[in-house]
Amino acid sequence: MENRNPIILIHGLWNTSSIFSSITSKLDDIGIEYFAPTLNHSYGMTSIIDLSHVLNDLILEKYGLYKEVDILGFSMGGIIGRYWLQNFYGYKRTRRFMSIGSPHKGTLIAQLVPKYPFRGISEMKIKSKFLSELEKNDVFLKDIECISFFTYWDLMVFPSWWTNLDIGEKISLNVYKHRNLVRNKFSVEKIIGKIMM
Repeated sequence: MENRNPIILIHGLWNTSSIFSSITSKLDDIGIEYFAPTLNHSYGMTSIIDLSHVLNDLILEKYGLYKEVDILGFSMGGIIGRYWLQNFYGYKRTRRFMSIGSPHKGTLIAQLVPKYPFRGISEMKIKSKFLSELEKNDVFLKDIECISFFTYWDLMVFPSWWTNLDIGEKISLNVYKHRNLVRNKFSVEKIIGKIMM
């Protein structure tokens, strides 16, 4: 479709870009360009900061410095996207930031995971230094349309409402299981509906 930003799709921990297959098939049908790289999380050992550096390099290689994009991140991918927006001038070129089941305020699941060797997972601990710094810098998101998708039945990000950014729209999806946020037909229709707006 003309005049649509390409969408950068960022997957989560223990996933690859194939987690978005239900979404990308719809994007193919309606003719919206997307870029869905697979990042190497090393089972949660790679820092979100390092993953964001890799993502930035891939975006620069694909789209250069100035092309406007939209960002859609699932789970940990939403945190990677948020860091990229704040620290790589992504906020200057991004119109919309959609995060889906992303632990923006941390998750109890990460609490017992040691920082070494699982730095990436430990950065998602509740009130971690990493997440506290992200929250301080959310001022960079004020001119971006932010949408947080979540489900009350999420057992990966717990409590589930901690997936929501303090800014922007919050949309509850009535699905079970974390991965169904991007796989369930109802969820995909809701997400595509927002992409089309």
